Amino acid sequence: MSSFSENYPSAVPSDVLPLREIPGGYGLPFFGPIKDRIDYYYNQGPDEFFRARIKKYNSTVYRVNGPPGPFNAKDPRVVVVLDAVSFPILFDTSKVLKKNVFTGTFMPSTHFTGGYRVCSYLDPSEPKHAILKGFFLSLLDRLHKELIPTFRSAAAQLFADLEAELSDNGQANFNPISDKMSFDFLFRLFAGKSSYDTHVGGGGNANLDKWLFFQLAPLITLGLKFLPNCVEDWLLHTFPLPYFVVKSGYEKVHDAFDEAAGKLLDEAEKQGLSRDEASHNLMFLTGFNSYGGTKLLFPALLKYVGTGGEDLHRRLAAEIRAVVKEEGGVTLAALEKISLTKSVVWEALRMEPPIQFQYAKAKQDITIRSHEASYVIKKGETICGYQPIATKDPKVFVNPEEFVADRFLGSGEKLIKYVYWSNGRETDNPTADNKQCPAKDMVVLLSRMMLVEFFIRYDTFSVEAGKLLLGSSVTFKSVTRAE
Repeated sequence: MSSFSENYPSAVPSDVLPLREIPGGYGLPFFGPIKDRIDYYYNQGPDEFFRARIKKYNSTVYRVNGPPGPFNAKDPRVVVVLDAVSFPILFDTSKVLKKNVFTGTFMPSTHFTGGYRVCSYLDPSEPKHAILKGFFLSLLDRLHKELIPTFRSAAAQLFADLEAELSDNGQANFNPISDKMSFDFLFRLFAGKSSYDTHVGGGGNANLDKWLFFQLAPLITLGLKFLPNCVEDWLLHTFPLPYFVVKSGYEKVHDAFDEAAGKLLDEAEKQGLSRDEASHNLMFLTGFNSYGGTKLLFPALLKYVGTGGEDLHRRLAAEIRAVVKEEGGVTLAALEKISLTKSVVWEALRMEPPIQFQYAKAKQDITIRSHEASYVIKKGETICGYQPIATKDPKVFVNPEEFVADRFLGSGEKLIKYVYWSNGRETDNPTADNKQCPAKDMVVLLSRMMLVEFFIRYDTFSVEAGKLLLGSSVTFKSVTRAE
């Protein structure tokens, strides 16, 4: 079977597509956004919320009130784009503005980030953006050689902890073990020393978890049976949660990071940044972008691989071990040669992007297209893209709802550009002038390395998967060590 749809790519020129009015609407002031918010969080859930309206309007582009609605959002009205063709308008900063839309139609207080609008909230047109992102890119480039040995050391401890919990309890909850490993790995990578060698000790990731939750609470539903929906909605989605509750935990981690990363901050000052602003930006890159991303990334990856079955495990183990032996170890060259492993990583990113939403505001009246029609978005309107649907576009991918391990092998490689998760196409590269995740290549590399480290050690494994506030939960039921 072909890995891509017979309709790929859409062969209809944009200038002959019919120009349609964008369907949908926002309802009555105040009450319309409240109704859509209740549907989104409680009546339907995110996927069904968007899919039901695709069916209702017979369109992957429509108007609706996006989460979290009043009162957190100044204006919840959005134009939603939910197919592979319309979605990339969100990446085109010549036509859209990316100022203060990192978390959508609301923005957490800058108290959470030392009083600064950090790089993620800046538009490329703002002078500070190029300086900050250029600093991040140069930093990641310098750390490239440290990535493999630092991660291998962290992974060894991860799997030792996993095996110990399996031995003691008969099962192992992967998420907290992974979070603990990810935090110390990233702290060690960016700051040059283990968090355990600072006053943070082993509690750094717990402090960051609270810091992340208080910023993202308006986008979350707890799903607690004893808590009525109306009470949770009032608590989480009506008013932003205050910073002072998590202030001491954030400052504890930030102070340790600030001290340990002194050489990096010296370099930032040479590039024209104030030391304090660079410090909070680096903390955000490490704690929100990187640690927050790996909290979702690694569990999702092992969920899909784990449920892929023993045949997939056998194929991955054979490929990884053969290439590692041929290359004389785990090297960058080896990580480029493991074709099936690379395909699996991209497929996991397609199935469950670690970032669900992308937002932007139209700089001018712009014409966008879907597979079937063209639409005009007016200047100033907010555009919202929900990636878990756009990356499952049935007119691009065959069996889009299924995890297909070898989807991106052979001729399937041409579909990689439709893997949207990094605020850009997978075939694009982050620069100081765009909004693509600066650590995009590192994320993909870490995912490959996680599978390499796993299948060097184990032949197969079994898991149970569930849902958390954000992302998937994974519980290991068994692992079989390689002989």
